[in-house]
Parts: sequence; C-alpha cells; structure tokens
Amino acid sequence: MNEYKVKPEDENQRIDKLLTMLNRNYTRSQIKGWFDQSQICVNDHSVKANYRLKSNDVIKWTLPEEKIPSIAAENISLDIVYEDADVMIINKEKGMVVHPSPGHSSGTLVNALLHHTTSLSSIGEKERPGIVHRLDKDTSGLLVIAKNDTSYSELAKQFKDRTIMRHYVALVHGNISHEKGVIDAPIGRDPNNRQRMAVVDGGNQAITHFHVIESFRDYSYIACQLETGRTHQIRVHMKYIRHPLVGDKKYGPRKTFNLNGQALHAKQLGFYHPTTKEWMMFKTDLPNYFKRAMERIRNMY
Repeated sequence: MNEYKVKPEDENQRIDKLLTMLNRNYTRSQIKGWFDQSQICVNDHSVKANYRLKSNDVIKWTLPEEKIPSIAAENISLDIVYEDADVMIINKEKGMVVHPSPGHSSGTLVNALLHHTTSLSSIGEKERPGIVHRLDKDTSGLLVIAKNDTSYSELAKQFKDRTIMRHYVALVHGNISHEKGVIDAPIGRDPNNRQRMAVVDGGNQAITHFHVIESFRDYSYIACQLETGRTHQIRVHMKYIRHPLVGDKKYGPRKTFNLNGQALHAKQLGFYHPTTKEWMMFKTDLPNYFKRAMERIRNMY
C-alpha cells in the first residue's frame, strides 16, 4: 500500500494528474484503470479520477501486481573472479542488470548464473537466487553470490553487521577542496520524483567515507567506502555535496560525459568466508570505459 499526504502546493490539482507524477512507470490511462477498480482512496473513501485535492488529504493506492516471467538460463559470458562450493565473486560489467524485473526479463546476471550453475541460494525472492546485494545496472564491479542457503544467511548477517568491506572508485564533477570526508545523511525516496532517491528528513541512515585520489581543475577521482548500503547511495551523497558523478544523468548535470551511465566501479570487496571464516579480499582493475574517461580528463589539461 502506497500513501501520500497532500501538500499545500498540490491543492486543487486533479488526483489522477498527481498520481501520474508519483508513479512515473505508469501512464495516465493505466492509472485511470486503478480508479475503475477502486484501488485508490482519499481519506479512506473511494474517489473519481477528477477529484480535486485538498491540503492534508491522505491518498492511498495499491499498485497492481506485476508478473515476472519464469527465469530462463542464458549462455551469457561472466567474469568470474573466484568460485568455490559456497560463493562466487563476479566482476559485473557496466550495463548488466543484476536480476529480472518488469522490463528486464532476460540478459541479467541471474539469467547468466542459472546457465553457469545449479547451486544458488533459494532464500529471498524467486527472481533473485543467490543475490545477496546488488549493483546498479550502470555500475560495474565486484559482487558476491551465495551458492547455498547457509552462505546466504552468513553473508546477509555480515552486511547487516557492516563487516563487509566495499570500496568503490568514482569520477565526480568539480575539484573537491578537502582530501577526505564522511557524508552522514539519511536517504529516502525523493518526494518530488519517485524514481529517484534523495537526502531527506526521516530517511534511512546512510554513511559514505571518501578520499580524493587525484584532482583536476573541474573533476576529481575519488575512492568511496560504504558503511551502509542504501539504493544509489554514492550517487545521492555525491550529488548532496555538489560533486555528482560523471556520466550520471539521473543525479548529475545534463552536460556530462556520455558514458551510458555513471563512472562508478566497485573495485574491492572483502568478507569473512561463510564456511571457513577466513577473511577474503578481492580487487579488480579499472574497466576500459573508466580508463577512457580518465584519459579524456587528463588530456583536457
């Protein structure tokens, strides 16, 4: 159930128009169908699509259940950094979606994993076998995959206890004036755009540590370490301190490099092996798209 309290600036607006803004994955005609099925109410009463909103009205609505097709194994090449009976470490390429979802029923990391192995944890949602954590589609780098339920539970506990080590590198706009810093700012759904996250009062605690590796006049090459793992955390936090990621058209400026997404790479991943309890550390080289962006920046000066 979704809920939204009408703000003074929303007053006298048609409810179907506001809901179209709050549910950008759906068309106005689809949302009209929700009214026909009585899936929307205001102050616990059904209303019509042309209802004019009043300040402090409480809108509640239920999104229709979206069915995801059965997941097929697909022969997709994977960069497997490490594998044993319990875990796999994948170096995910930029542009690959981690698991199936509406609009991405094939070509995902999960489709590739199902072709590679029959041993994947069944804990969690059925379209996410073995997936303990995720990377955005256009973020490249290291992911750990759980090959059985025991491994999944052990790794999930490490994420909860914040003992997993995750180091990223990123290219950001602007010359950061200080060598290092900590961003401790809560993240939640952007109230003005439900497709984005933002630093908001009442959001989930989010902490990002960063330090500058190399500075340029208009750009910085930085390393980030996550203490928490919120959706789009690095992208949102760097925008918050006015240094959005290069290539990130969702959170950054329109005038940026055309990289088909943000310059963000999960470069290091460390955790305790779920069975042996041995500390394991994995590192990757910078991917080619990232190297080319770095070279382009260096050639500017």
